[in-house]
Formats: sequence, C-alpha cells, structure tokens
Amino acid sequence: MNKINLYLIRHGKTEGNEKCLYCGYTDLPLSDKGKTELESLKGIYTVCDNYYTTGLKRTNETLNILFDCDNYSIEEGFKEYNFGDFEMKGYEELKNKKEYIDWIEDTSGKYVIPNGECKNSYRERIKDTFYKFINELFSKNQKNVALICHGGTIGTILEQFYSSEKNLFDWQPSCGKGYLLEIILENNNIKIVNMEKI
Repeated sequence: MNKINLYLIRHGKTEGNEKCLYCGYTDLPLSDKGKTELESLKGIYTVCDNYYTTGLKRTNETLNILFDCDNYSIEEGFKEYNFGDFEMKGYEELKNKKEYIDWIEDTSGKYVIPNGECKNSYRERIKDTFYKFINELFSKNQKNVALICHGGTIGTILEQFYSSEKNLFDWQPSCGKGYLLEIILENNNIKIVNMEKI
C-alpha cells in the first residue's frame, strides 16, 4: 500500500508570537529569538524529498534553517487564519471591541471578522487544500514531504483528519515543532494511520 510520510511543522517565532498578537496574513519574518531557537532544533527532522511552505517569510525562513533548503513549492491555501482588522493586535487592545467579542463568542462559525474570514470558511479552506495537496502528492508518487506552515493550520488539519477529540488549539505545536504523519489513501479517503509528535 502506498503511503506518505508528512512532516507538519510550525514556523519559528516572530515578533507577533512574542507579543501575543493575532498574526495571520501579515508577512512577518522570524525574530532573532525565533532564529536562535530553530538553530537548536536542526537535526531533529529527517531530510525529505520535497518541501512546501505557505510562501510567507516566516515559513520560508524556517525551512531554510531547519533543512538548509531554499528549493520548495508554495501552497498558499495553508496560510494562517485571516484576522482582518484584528491583525497585529493583542487581547488588551481588542477585548472591549464589539466585533472582537462577537467573534470570540461565535459558536456557529459564521461570524466574519471585518476584512477577514469566519471560522467555517477557514476550516473549509484548510480542509479543501489538504485534500487536494495529499492527492497531488500521491499522484506524483512523493514519499517523504515536509510542510512548513502555521499553528492554526496544523491544528485544523489534525482536528479534521485525525481526531476531533481535541480542538485545533490543543493540537497546535510550539514554534519550530510539529508532527510526523503516516498517510494512506483508502477508498479515496485520507487516513492518518500513524502520528508522532516531534
């Protein structure tokens, strides 16, 4: 049976991470601390045949440090949540704004952040992108692959394709860390048959 070994790795720290800001589509580079932390993680991942990022600076720089690689493909559909008007703002700045409260309290997943997206559309985007991505990897007979992306992206993938017993926040790895997934296609359905936390 054909299988794919896929690393899902969260990018290194940025200024946004250090200051606890909502940073989705904002194209921040790694911070100095983020680069130093990634240097200490070099060697924990096995060299892969193919590499993918979301095209943002923080994912590209993470790939370059962890794998000493600058040859990769871009999958923009795996970008982090689009926080719209909440981008680069923190809880203290937002906590009294009606739009923020409405978003936090929304259980339907339909509330759209001004100039951003809703929870449902984000989940569907990640789900659709992952399904197409995995099918393309199988069609190209790729075996060992690394995807450098975002905490929310990784959490959403695992919540939808591995186990919903944890939510996306529980699945999120720390910066520079992630998971090694063993994936098969069974009756055209994606099945994660083994998962190792890195």
